Amino acid sequence: MKTKKLLALKAKTISLLFFYILSLQLYAQDLLPFVENYSKSNYQGDNQIWNVAQGNDDAMYFANNHYLLRYNSVKWEKYMLPDKTIIRSIMVDGDKLYSGSYKEFGYWSRTGGKMNYVSISKGNKVFDENENEEIWKIFKFKDKIYFQSFNILFIYDGKFIKKMKLPFLVSYCFIVDNQILIASVEKGVFRMRNSKVEKIQRWGVLENNVIHSIEKYKNKTYIFTKKNGVYIDEKGSLSSWKNPLNETLKMANINVAKFIKNNKLVIGTASEGIYVLDLSNDTYKNINRNNVLMNNSILSIGLDKENDLWLGLDNGIAHIEVNTPISIFSDNSGVLGSVYSVATTDKGYLMASNHGVFKYEDKHFSSVPSMQGQAWNISKINSKYLIGHNEGTFIYENNIFSKLNDRNGGWNLTKSNIDNSYLQATYSGITIYNDGNDLSKKVDIKGLLKPIKYVAQNKKNEIWAADNYRGLYRIQLNENYETIHVENVSQMNSIANDFGVKIFEFRTEILFLIHNSWYTYNSITKQLEKNELFNSNFRNISDIVAIDNGHFMVLKEGVLYPITVNGNKFVWNSIQEKYYEGKIINDNLKIFKDKNSYLLNLDDGFISLQVANNTKTNHEIRIEAFNNGNLIDDQSRIKYNSDLNINVVSGLYGAGKPSLFYKVDKSSDFIPVKEGLIILNNLDNGNHILNVYKHDGLQYTKVSTFSFTVSKPWYFSFWMVLLYLFLVGTILYVYYKWNKMRYIQKLELREEELKHQKKILEIELKSENELNSQEYEKHILELELQSKSSEVAGKSLSIAKQSEMIESIQTILDNESDFNKLKSEIKKAIKINAVNKHEWETFETNLNQIHNEFIINLSKKFPNLTRKDIKLCIYLKMNLSSKEIAPMMNISYRGVELHRYRLRKKLNLIQDENLSKFLLMI
Repeated sequence: MKTKKLLALKAKTISLLFFYILSLQLYAQDLLPFVENYSKSNYQGDNQIWNVAQGNDDAMYFANNHYLLRYNSVKWEKYMLPDKTIIRSIMVDGDKLYSGSYKEFGYWSRTGGKMNYVSISKGNKVFDENENEEIWKIFKFKDKIYFQSFNILFIYDGKFIKKMKLPFLVSYCFIVDNQILIASVEKGVFRMRNSKVEKIQRWGVLENNVIHSIEKYKNKTYIFTKKNGVYIDEKGSLSSWKNPLNETLKMANINVAKFIKNNKLVIGTASEGIYVLDLSNDTYKNINRNNVLMNNSILSIGLDKENDLWLGLDNGIAHIEVNTPISIFSDNSGVLGSVYSVATTDKGYLMASNHGVFKYEDKHFSSVPSMQGQAWNISKINSKYLIGHNEGTFIYENNIFSKLNDRNGGWNLTKSNIDNSYLQATYSGITIYNDGNDLSKKVDIKGLLKPIKYVAQNKKNEIWAADNYRGLYRIQLNENYETIHVENVSQMNSIANDFGVKIFEFRTEILFLIHNSWYTYNSITKQLEKNELFNSNFRNISDIVAIDNGHFMVLKEGVLYPITVNGNKFVWNSIQEKYYEGKIINDNLKIFKDKNSYLLNLDDGFISLQVANNTKTNHEIRIEAFNNGNLIDDQSRIKYNSDLNINVVSGLYGAGKPSLFYKVDKSSDFIPVKEGLIILNNLDNGNHILNVYKHDGLQYTKVSTFSFTVSKPWYFSFWMVLLYLFLVGTILYVYYKWNKMRYIQKLELREEELKHQKKILEIELKSENELNSQEYEKHILELELQSKSSEVAGKSLSIAKQSEMIESIQTILDNESDFNKLKSEIKKAIKINAVNKHEWETFETNLNQIHNEFIINLSKKFPNLTRKDIKLCIYLKMNLSSKEIAPMMNISYRGVELHRYRLRKKLNLIQDENLSKFLLMI
């Protein structure tokens, strides 16, 4: 038992020691203004920012060793002097930016989107060969520009330069009470009168001090020395500043100081960063490398038109929003962890994180012992703080923490709308605290042992609960808070995607956000119905948090929007994403309202937003459009398929920077302008209009317009169209000529072909004629042959008969002696040997067959011919003589002649025509 006590005591001692060391680590934390750091990787320049100024064009200018830097909240530009010397000082006067360098000073002006330099000193030869002067400060006094080195003042009246050598080494010159004060390094402070200098004798204590600033504020003159702190001249008496911070400043080495708006003094040091003093209550904040700055050496301070600070560091640039309504509490050590809830206390703040519960009171940041582990929520009920923790629920009151119950994981606490009770959503259901004045009176709802994330009540005996994972539940209770019925409403309404349901109370109504759609419950139909008002105003939001009856906040596309309810209208404001980018804890955003400020939890701290000051400054919105790196004017023409980079410049850098949107041509969507840059590409040729809008919470107001024309693509340009027409014309002409040539060739070929065909035809005709002639001749020959054959046959027959008759007669003559009998026998032999009728008929038939074609043609031409005429024609065609024809026709010779005469008449032959030749032609 003793050993256990010793072990417990040892563990407690170690734990206390751990938290003591932890408290030492966190002591330096503070609620600070928002700081934006710009390193060399941002502006691509050198170390050491010697001077800062804001131009009349609202851009910030920086003297950065070899470079003049320009930043307009959209992009960085850098320029060098012609001789590439180090730029030590700059000053703005109208549209000119004066700069000073080694043996060189002049001014810059902006034309065509670029800075152009004009030297004043080079043409006037103001520097002697043996002088190695650098211009460390530039100021204007009585319409003259003063360029100050450590030994000489160069006074420029716009035309001429007057050179004034000083009899001592100078730190800087200052304008105080309408006079120039010159702070020497060793001999004190002098004033300049009528081009002469005289020492301020009563400031003799400042001898051998390097003075970096002299400022007049509320009838007091403050002198800021490098190593001896601050002196004040009040009513003719100079004394050391009676502020506790003065001793710290002596060790820190003051480099620069400036009084700013809201009764604040800013002092930049060489080793401890910057101090921002509130002179109304003598409190200060030290901003240095331990919290947000990149380094502790402050070389210059500048103010913008929003009265926010721009610091020139030994390595980098810092923008500190000292006059904006937003402050940041951030832990860079990682000890605090992710803050899930924050609340204000009488002495400071109370935070619940994934590492436990932490306090920030009296500028002391510490972890609460015995409260380690995941803490989810802090709610204030009267003067008590109810803390939902992984290990249960705790009460913080009168600086004492005590455990209220052991139910794990108090995610959220909501006040009932029907009585003074509070409902807590936990890992294992719902706990009801019946009396806000006595939190010990509590009831754990039975019948729903699920991890509940959100809970609400607007009807007696009915509670709505959203599961941490999925599901929306309606719980019915009796008077003793006993569960009567639990129903899964989202499942009953067949909503498939009911993961991560959110419950939001608006006025007296409970709304449910389920898968990007808003619903309310109809108790009559017992169905979820879509809410038109919220669905039309708050679609696609990722989180929503109630603040009070007239205010709530939504998270949409990574941007926080405070919403003010105005009847059935919602006034939107935005909190710039830069204050919390990458630090929002999704689905666990909580807001604590303390008077006129909101506290928003972040991954490594929280934001404090002063609602009353959350107003946007009206400022001219300018558009600078660049195409291929060149600034172009409104209504310019750009090349096709080239990018157009549009810088939307508001001239504001802090919380007053407006939320801008744009539309191109007739687009229906308002697109947010991210970081002031709009990049347009892949544009169609033709005229385009870009309209930029500012959203005032209710409506979009057009604030700027830029119109431009995208040229037709090069392949559709005027000259290319001419070229196309020329090419088309050439192609058509060539095609025409080619077709014509082909046509001529075809005609020639056709002609040649026709010639060949004609020749072939002639040859064919000639051949055919020759063939026909040959055929005809052959036919004639055949006919002649046939005729001759017939003639031969006839003659052969006749000869044969005659021979036979002669032979018969010869026989008779040889055998008969009686004359009469001889005579009779001879007659008989002649009669016997004469051709009989049948033989003649056969002969005529054959003759007709041989001359059939001739007979047909002759009959067609001369149809009046008789058979005897045709027979005579055949004999004549056979070229037989009249004597030969006479016996064949059995007529006399004279009869044949007479018949021939009559035939000529029938054939209509003239006297000279040969009858036989005529018949041969038929």
